[in-house]
Amino acid sequence: MSDTHAQTVGFVRDTMLPSAAPPVRESGAVRWLRENLFSGPVNTILTILGIGIVWFLVATFWDWFAHSVWNANSLNECREIVAATWGEGARGACFAVIRERWNQYLFGFYPQDLYWRPTMTFGLMMVALAPVLFSASLTIRRVVLAITAVVTLWAMIVLGAPAGWLGFATLVLVVGLVASERNIMWLLPFSIIYPLLGVWFLWGGSLWGPIFVLVGPVLGWIAWRVLSRVSPLLATVAAILVTVLFWLMLAGDAARDAENLLSLSIQSVRSDRFGGFLLSLTIGVAGIALSLPLGIVLALARQSDMFLIKSLSVIFIEFIRGVPLITLLFVASLLLNYFLPPGTTFDIILRVIIMVTIFAAAYMAEVIRGGLAALPKGQYEAADALGLDYWKAQRLIVLPQALKISIPGIVSTFIGMFKDTTLVTFVGLYDPLKSMSDAVRANVAWKGIYWEPFIFVGAIFFLICFGMSRYSMYLERRLQRDHR
Repeated sequence: MSDTHAQTVGFVRDTMLPSAAPPVRESGAVRWLRENLFSGPVNTILTILGIGIVWFLVATFWDWFAHSVWNANSLNECREIVAATWGEGARGACFAVIRERWNQYLFGFYPQDLYWRPTMTFGLMMVALAPVLFSASLTIRRVVLAITAVVTLWAMIVLGAPAGWLGFATLVLVVGLVASERNIMWLLPFSIIYPLLGVWFLWGGSLWGPIFVLVGPVLGWIAWRVLSRVSPLLATVAAILVTVLFWLMLAGDAARDAENLLSLSIQSVRSDRFGGFLLSLTIGVAGIALSLPLGIVLALARQSDMFLIKSLSVIFIEFIRGVPLITLLFVASLLLNYFLPPGTTFDIILRVIIMVTIFAAAYMAEVIRGGLAALPKGQYEAADALGLDYWKAQRLIVLPQALKISIPGIVSTFIGMFKDTTLVTFVGLYDPLKSMSDAVRANVAWKGIYWEPFIFVGAIFFLICFGMSRYSMYLERRLQRDHR
């Protein structure tokens, strides 16, 4: 028992002092500046250097941006407006070219009366992505889908969408909102069929083509169900063969016959009419959606104990990683036709998507292999102890952890692939960065304009890539279970 009490100490306070504010150096903006900008000699020097760089950039380019012109019909008119407003010798950006050629930068040479179709396609894409990207947060789903519905329907009305298609988009968006409130998994069937619907919306033609593309996997699943009791390996091989053979030998004729019986066609749009951000988003989204599962399969194959499977995977990955993307694009554009039967027409955008997917999947496989290698051996042993077969162990235990570890690398690959979509200019497609800007400058009214298109396209690319980066950070926080 302690001997300290009121009789043995000199003074004992019997009242509490009121709380006082912390010193100025320990609170507010002063504390933030001291901790984040001037916490030491090196940081102070770097902060002063950074301020100098920012000051140089602002002092050099501020007048160019501040004197910008947004409403003119030619570059000469922009210069006249700048001179009349700010005096002779003043300089200013001419962003009027973006305002006038906005449609070309967004849609390329897509028919103007069909602008509502790409708009509807990318609006409905958010509904299809909701069960995949936003399934965990009701608030995010509600905000994203509500904004998507308002913007998509407003844009379709402004672009003159037919009433029937406007009603269809309204129905899908409303069902998406209702499903997101009750059970987001109800939207999974729409997510599965959306890729084919998206192709049909963008390129048009007969709906029977996408329908019979779907029939192939259904027949393959039936074959797998029939043979799975005999041999799982035989059932898998049969399912793949049935699907591929149906696509190659029967799907085209069946679609043409069905179209003759009942026409479900909409106006077709050729691939050379695609351009601008419509082209980049189409190639980027398709490449991202296809390269991830292919990369997972390649990563698992590279870790396989089967010599032939592992060797083929290693050869494929190392060969693709050793070849520049532009070489693959030239192969898609020029050489691939030599290996196809005479008279075969293979869409150039589809060829580019295949090559971009293969290129991204090779890098994706190595990123995922890094995640698989980071897992402790105990995880594999735990799956064996539970009696799980190979695919169940991968699906339930190994891959969820490996993919969580690999999220930064996966998103970096996605971002790199999306930026690489501008390389399609070398195979004659109208990317938004160079080909579309060259097409705009070909007009004598805008001949001589240079930096403004690059700044505009760069800003759009930055916003999209920054959004992908922020989403990956959100995903990492959501999947972080270690400290909960």
